[in-house]
Amino acid sequence: MISENNISQILEAGGKVIDSDGDKIGSVGQIYLDDHTNNPSWVTVNTGLFGSNESFAPLEGATLEGNDIRVAHQKAKVKDAPNVAPDGHLSEQEEAELYRYYGLANGFGNVEYSNGEHTSGETFTGTAGTTGNFESDRATVGHDTSGPTTDDAMTRSEEQLRVGTQSVETGRARLRKYVVTENVTQTVPVQREEVRIEREPITDANVDAAYDGPAISEEEHEVILHEERPVVAKEAVPVERVRLDKETVTEQQTVSEEVRKEQIDTDDVETTRDGRI
Repeated sequence: MISENNISQILEAGGKVIDSDGDKIGSVGQIYLDDHTNNPSWVTVNTGLFGSNESFAPLEGATLEGNDIRVAHQKAKVKDAPNVAPDGHLSEQEEAELYRYYGLANGFGNVEYSNGEHTSGETFTGTAGTTGNFESDRATVGHDTSGPTTDDAMTRSEEQLRVGTQSVETGRARLRKYVVTENVTQTVPVQREEVRIEREPITDANVDAAYDGPAISEEEHEVILHEERPVVAKEAVPVERVRLDKETVTEQQTVSEEVRKEQIDTDDVETTRDGRI
């Protein structure tokens, strides 16, 4: 924990501010003290070209490493924090923005700017860079009836729907090959030989052949007949390639969910003419 006694050491040695990962953010600019506890509350880091800007970093959770301050936030977080010009002042709105930015509880306490020597004439109360009391210029109106009085306003909250997507397994697809038998019918033309008797009359052209043999005799004449018959042969041949692939299809789905939100109503209270209840 960084104490008031470490401030002079840090500023005189020109200490650096390093982030939670050990990376250098910049050099120490200014340190702000809590006026009630005198504990360091904020440190500014010289950033920008030639240290022209100062980014505020909280000292809550920070540690001292030699002459350097190691804050509990990463470099990008600190460098993107609201910054002011050197020797500038924080308005109440800017300080509240810092608390919101770092996710810290609103710490409007008395703080004192320190440059190594504590000057009682520069007391910052509520908002860094302003002087006076923490109390607002106007008095708090009303008080809590459900518990201790906290402030002059009631916070209204509501639930908001955050919808995202999640990838889940819905099924599997696989390829499987199996054998089936089916009948295939094809028509094939076939030829066959048939006997046909041809008769021709005796003419001068064939009379010699007609007398080439006995006048009266018994004879047999034979002709061999042929026919074609279908012959079936089977051959396995590749016909196509089949594979699995995936494609992404986008569709719109409507999500409905109940959310709660707070409503603030005002109960009117009857009063007399002189303002008394």
